[in-house]
Amino acid sequence: MSTAATAFEWNPENQAEAQKHIAKYPEGKQQSAVMPLLHMAQRQNGGHVTQEIMEYIADYLDMPPIRVQEVATFYTMYQHKPVGQYHVEVCGTTPCWLRGAGDVMAACQKKLGIKKGETTDDGLFTLSEVECAGACVNAPVVAINNHYYEDLSPELMEQLLDDIKAGKDIKMGPQIDRQKSAPVGGLTSLKVASLKTPNLKKRGE
Repeated sequence: MSTAATAFEWNPENQAEAQKHIAKYPEGKQQSAVMPLLHMAQRQNGGHVTQEIMEYIADYLDMPPIRVQEVATFYTMYQHKPVGQYHVEVCGTTPCWLRGAGDVMAACQKKLGIKKGETTDDGLFTLSEVECAGACVNAPVVAINNHYYEDLSPELMEQLLDDIKAGKDIKMGPQIDRQKSAPVGGLTSLKVASLKTPNLKKRGE
């Protein structure tokens, strides 16, 4: 790694973590750690990556800066401008949309007083729409700072935002009476008496 001077540097915790990620890959393949290093840098920088950060990681992994930029600009989880303390990402893909994601987005806009892609004046919330959060069975889904909040309605979404703003502890995962991705209302398959196994005749009988 060269000694090019930049304003961004790993803090001690992330310096150690970066080395752990790099060590996962065989000799000559350490550049494969670019994605987790970008995530770490984004968190350390308050939620977004800069040109300076991309160049720092390129230098750190001894790879051309353009290759880091290609990764950072391809994947939508990397932000390129400052975001609020809480980044609210509403999934707008078909399963969530069919289950009311549009109404959840409208509730966010109403409660926060901003549109998609904007940040509240107090710097507390940024609102975005994202593609498939990968939790379709619990649609509609919203991610806030990489934590999922599922089975939402406009009313539940507004309450969630109120609780965050008030500094309350908030429950992650399903916001209704559901255990993870189990059926709504609880399990049903073991609530009926099991059928008796028929007697099997012994050979020769």
